[in-house]
Amino acid sequence: MNLEQLRSNRQLVNCIDWHMTPEKAVEMYLEWGTGWVRGNDFVASANDESVYFVIYDWETPPRATLIRRTVSGAEEIASLDIPEELFTASWKENGTKPGGTVHPPNEELKRWLCDQLDGPPLDWSRTDN
Repeated sequence: MNLEQLRSNRQLVNCIDWHMTPEKAVEMYLEWGTGWVRGNDFVASANDESVYFVIYDWETPPRATLIRRTVSGAEEIASLDIPEELFTASWKENGTKPGGTVHPPNEELKRWLCDQLDGPPLDWSRTDN
């Protein structure tokens, strides 16, 4: 799915969890039983899903990939070109590991993506305030 297709899919854009990280998604969806230490922040049923962006620090040209994760696995549902400077700043802020790393977008990249998608305000889905 490209930017125009994603932007026109308002239901999907409104489902993006701007606070989900790759690590949190793995913990919630793949490591059953560990979520209870964080209160209600866990998968309640096999029907739960999260939609969130990641960046791969090895990817050229720079892109942000939209992931849909369920207990059954993860699916890449969109891949969007992003500015090189936002890409680099985002993965450097998160740190690197040998062999390449999957990163969450930083706040600046999240704002840029949200603007590109004409999405709701980033803090709209925030429940931990």
